[in-house]
Amino acid sequence: METQTKFSDIIKGEKPVLVDFFATWCGPCKMMTPILSELKGRMKDDITILKIDVDKNPQAANAYQVQGVPTLIVFKNGQIKWRQSGVVNANQLQQVIKNIN
Repeated sequence: METQTKFSDIIKGEKPVLVDFFATWCGPCKMMTPILSELKGRMKDDITILKIDVDKNPQAANAYQVQGVPTLIVFKNGQIKWRQSGVVNANQLQQVIKNIN
């Protein structure tokens, strides 16, 4: 339960939080790792990026009705501001996050 408390505190912040729901066995999920690294390099402290393994954290995946991986969700002030399943490039993610701010 400690992990969920921390998660709920993180997503309540003013700063956008991009959560990548993934699985270790998922090929497209592996493609997201360098994309998210690139995004973090561009946006620095303007964003928090979390990766949640759906196999290790099924309760988190269920709470947000994650049916497929990768699923990306952007939270701000505790609310879902954007959501998409599948691989999304860094440019598109950066645009989404800029539009949320």
